[in-house]
Amino acid sequence: MLDQETPDVIPPALWPPNSPVLNSVLNSVDYTVWSVLQERDYRTKISDVDELKRRINSEWAALSHTVIERAVGEWHQRLRVCVRAGGGHFEHML
Repeated sequence: MLDQETPDVIPPALWPPNSPVLNSVLNSVDYTVWSVLQERDYRTKISDVDELKRRINSEWAALSHTVIERAVGEWHQRLRVCVRAGGGHFEHML
């Protein structure tokens, strides 16, 4: 998907190891989706791990695709800015 959606992105083989900037780009989708799930899952007290698993699965099934699409859109924007910055620091460009 990355190659199709952002063909000019820096390939993973050329990423600096443990780059906090690029890691934040990739993790932004995870953080967005998980924060929504966490908010929904913890509305009421959870009695055990099995209940937590059930809630996560249930909320994931009910999750609006707009949440995911918004997170991916933000991800695409960050990747494009990273490419414009030549892989250098780009947080100030967002």
